[in-house]
Parts: sequence; C-alpha cells; structure tokens
Amino acid sequence: MSTTIPATLIPGDGIGPEIVDATIAALDALHAPFVWDRQIAGLGGIEAAGDPLPAATLDSIRRTRLALKGPLETPSGGGYRSSNVRLREEFQLYANLRPAKTIIPGGRFDKIDLVVVRENLEGLYIGHEAYIPIDGDPRAVAMATGINTRAGARRLLEFAFEQAVATGRKKVTIVHKANIMKALTGLFLETGLELYERKYKGQFELDTVIIDACAMKLVINPWQFDMLVTTNLFGDILSDLVAGLVGGLGMTPGANIGADAAIFEAVHGSAPDIAGKGIANPIALMLAAAMMLDHCKLPDLALRLRQAIDDTLNIDKVRTGDLGGTASTAAFTKALVSRISGGN
Repeated sequence: MSTTIPATLIPGDGIGPEIVDATIAALDALHAPFVWDRQIAGLGGIEAAGDPLPAATLDSIRRTRLALKGPLETPSGGGYRSSNVRLREEFQLYANLRPAKTIIPGGRFDKIDLVVVRENLEGLYIGHEAYIPIDGDPRAVAMATGINTRAGARRLLEFAFEQAVATGRKKVTIVHKANIMKALTGLFLETGLELYERKYKGQFELDTVIIDACAMKLVINPWQFDMLVTTNLFGDILSDLVAGLVGGLGMTPGANIGADAAIFEAVHGSAPDIAGKGIANPIALMLAAAMMLDHCKLPDLALRLRQAIDDTLNIDKVRTGDLGGTASTAAFTKALVSRISGGN
C-alpha cells in the first residue's frame, strides 16, 4: 500500500505494552499502512511529565486524529481525573461503540452479535458534584447533576442510526429511564423517536426499553436485541454486561468516535497483577485494531484480522489462560501472525 496513515500509539499501563506489541505484530503481518507516533499516558505520563495525559500526547492526537491505546491507570487520590474521560472531552469523542460477538462457540450464551452505542460526553458523567455540610458534617449531603442536551442526543442517535443502516442492523433499541428520570432521559428518548420518524423509518425496526428491564432481558434472552443505544451511565453498565455474554472484557473492543478524531482501545483495565507475566489476552485490543481498520476504510484488512483471530482460537485451539488454554501472549501472537501470513 502506497498511502500511509499517521496514527498515535499509546501502550498504556500494566499489561498495555504487552497487548499493544502483540497487536502491532498482527498489523505488521497484515501490512497495515499505519505510521505510529508512540506516546505515553497514564502512570507513565505522570512519571515522565507529571500528567497522565502529557501535552505531547494530546498534540500527537490533534495531529493524527487517530489513536490506538492500551489500558490507562488513573491513580487513586492526588486529584487526577480519569484519563479516558479527559480524552473524550478533549477531542469531543461523543460516540462510544462497543460490539460484542461470540468468537468461541459453546458457551452459556452462544451466537451473540450485539452492539452498544453509548453517548460519551453528557449525563451524570459530566462530574458536576458537590457536598452540602450539615451540623458539622462537611459531607452530610452529596449531590450530582446530570445534563443531557437535545443537540448531544441527536448527534449520538444519528451516529447510531447511520451505523445501523451501514452495517445492516435490523433493530435498534433505545434504552432509557424516562418513567422516572423524565427530563434527563426523557429528552434522549423523545429525540430518538422524533429522529427515527423524520429520517430513518422503514430502514430498521425501532424499539424502546427501560434500563432495568433491558438488563433483565439481556441475561434471559439477549438474542432479542441487535443494537442498543443509550445515555452515558446506562451505556457504561450495559456494555460491560453485554461483554459478559461473549467471555468478558478480554473479548470486546471499543471505539470512541468524534467529528475530528477517533480513539480505539481495549476497554478492560491495566491488570497490574499479571503485568510482565506474558499471559495477557490481547484479543480485545486486536479487535479494536480491526475497528480502526474499518474506520480507515480498510475493510479487507479488518476482515482478515478478525478471521485470523477466529481461526487461531477455534481451528488451531491456541488460547490464553482466561479462555481455558495454556498459551502465553507471545505464543498466541505467533500463531495469529502465522495465520495472517498463510503459514497454516
């Protein structure tokens, strides 16, 4: 490929560098055209620059408008905000896309193929919180303010609906709590219904469900859902629940999409307890890289990567310990690269 694509690479903390190296090995085997600008963040950023998101890292993403990152650890105390939240705010990454698809068959839930689309910038996660002192107790009352805007809801819902059309999803379900949070989530629901009637009716089926009922239905009959679209807090919870249907966070990638930038990630934590042991499962980040390839209009490479992962797991039976196998990160990566290169 003659055209190169500049991209920021953030190895991250804990097992991050291990799974990033594995993913880069897979992308190199595919001859993916990314030219990487390696940057630091998380604990490494604090140690090097006194900031979990150093200015050089932010400048790199502003320049490339594209990033692949490993998990970042936010230290407790010290006034540090979540690096992931800061990245979303800095680059206005309003849409969080979390697909969950069964790769290893035969589990408790089989043939799962769901997508959760989560609003990324509004709701209760804006962090507007305060304490009210009473009778000498400085934290007698805790308050949090959630804010949803019609513009923010419409932007996210339009992204989800366009994704549904482009990827052939047959049903989209708006998840809400408008029976209780009538303004905060009622606005989101109302905006979605209006947008569907005005622009998307007939292109897919639209359904609505209350958040608690949705959680129950997901563990009883997840196959009734196709794409879930919801607000920030509900999306955070449901995307992890859906990940549990396909083997956990080690099997589910994430994409944070904005108008001018996109960041792809493994959504699991940094797992410091197994860092350096060579046993981490790199599949979530590899699948995030496949999403990145799709985003960059390289669907053939994305398909080859996903197929190689499937074949390595199910034909070669090379699996890391969390998937019931004995392979190290390096052994899994070697088998995967062999598959991509046509060695099997």
